[in-house]
Parts: sequence; structure tokens; C-alpha cells
Amino acid sequence: MNHYFKFAIAGVLLSITSITNLALAAQPIHWPNGAKAAISLAYDDALDSQLDNVVPALNKYGFKGSFYVKLASPVINNRFDEWRAIAAQGHELGNHSLYHPCRASLPGREWVTEDADLDRYSVSQMVSEVKLANTFLHAIDGKNDRTFTTPCGDLKAGGEDYVNQIKSEFVGIKSMFGDQPQPATELDVKQTRVWAPTGNSGKELIDFAKRAAEMGTLGSYTFHGVGGDHLMVSVQAHNELLAYLAAHKDIYWVDSFINISRYMAKQQTK
Repeated sequence: MNHYFKFAIAGVLLSITSITNLALAAQPIHWPNGAKAAISLAYDDALDSQLDNVVPALNKYGFKGSFYVKLASPVINNRFDEWRAIAAQGHELGNHSLYHPCRASLPGREWVTEDADLDRYSVSQMVSEVKLANTFLHAIDGKNDRTFTTPCGDLKAGGEDYVNQIKSEFVGIKSMFGDQPQPATELDVKQTRVWAPTGNSGKELIDFAKRAAEMGTLGSYTFHGVGGDHLMVSVQAHNELLAYLAAHKDIYWVDSFINISRYMAKQQTK
């Protein structure tokens, strides 16, 4: 067999593999128990209102939430035992970095302090911070597998992409923001889109879940304050969403993002 023929065969095999991988990625995901959509209920920044208002509401319906904690938050130190307790209840503690650095150069970022300005970070500095956050989280809940949500949805440190450097550290990553569910054929467990509602009504929160069901995809919420703190939605709106999801368990599979990520990864590699 001459070299040209060998290269030709290798090229054909590579093309077949590429086409197969694209076809797999384009397949809709079949959610557990015939559900039409998966729902991730996530809560960022380690806030008092999450422990006071969110956890009791989730527990009432048997839902597991994902809490992406800013480990430098005083709420971690002041209520450490409660964070450990919710992890023991089956809620997820996710990585949201130590200091929640964001890019101060972007519009509306006047609140970003100089020492937490991601534009001043190097990639290696951010990677080190994220890895150290995993170590601290392990000290809280004893777990090794973790998911990550990018602070402010920013992907660059010092002008360079840092997220690609940490993908191997995580089961799943929430890295994009948008007010529409991500189409099922575009879902990437390491590049998931989330909606961060602020001031939205219960109906608007429910409508997002309905759109996810219509699309057969993941409905990924990222809340901040609930009934208090910043970027708030009301307790009433949040409770209306949970009650709706609980009343339609045949339609929605509600679980922690780490469990959803594991499931998605298995589906996309079949």
C-alpha cells in the first residue's frame, strides 16, 4: 500500500469520525422518565436570602438546587455550618471562584474593585484561584466532582480566554447568559447557557420552563437574591415557579446541575 493511498484512507476515516461526532452532537437529548425538559435551579454568590428563603422552599418540594458560592463572602464564614448542612441534604455546592472577579472595563461594571478586576488578572492567576476554590469546597462537603459558573459570565482574564484552561477540572460549566433556553442540539455540558432573572414575575419564570419543554432542552436558571440581597426576584415569584414544576413532574426533570451535566455527557457520547 503506497503512502498516498494510506493518507487517503486516513482522510476518509477522519471525515467519517467528524461527521459521526457532529451527528451525535446534533441529536436531541432524551431526558429521564420521559420528561420533556431538564431544569437546573442555581443560585449564585452565597447570599443570606438563599439560606433563609430558597433552601426551605426547595426542600418542601424535594428539589435539589445548585449553589455557586463566592468563597470570600462573609456569608460563608458566618453561616458555615448551614452551607455544610445543605450539601449533606443533597444540594450542590458549585465553584464560583474565591473572589468573584469580573471585567471592570465592560459597561455597568463600576462596582468592580481593583483587586477583583479580571482585566488585571493573568490566566494562570485565575486558573489558580478556581482550583483553590475547589480545594476549599472539598473541605466543606468532602466531594471531588464539581461544576463551575463563570463570575459575571466573563470568559477572559487579562484579555485571554481562561475557561478552556479549567475545563478538565469540572463536570459541567455554565459560561453564557441569555433569556432563551439553549436549543437541545446546541447543548454543550462545558459551555451551557443560563438565564439570570431579576425582578421577573412568577409567570415569566414559568414561561421560561414552558419554552424549554417545547424545545425539549435544558432550562437553566441562575438566581441571585430571592426576597432580599441583590439582583432579586421575589419569594412569591420563586415559589410560583417551584409549585408549577412540582405540579408537572411528568414534564420536568428538576435536579442539580452536576447530575444534569453527568446525564448530558453520557447522552452525548452514546
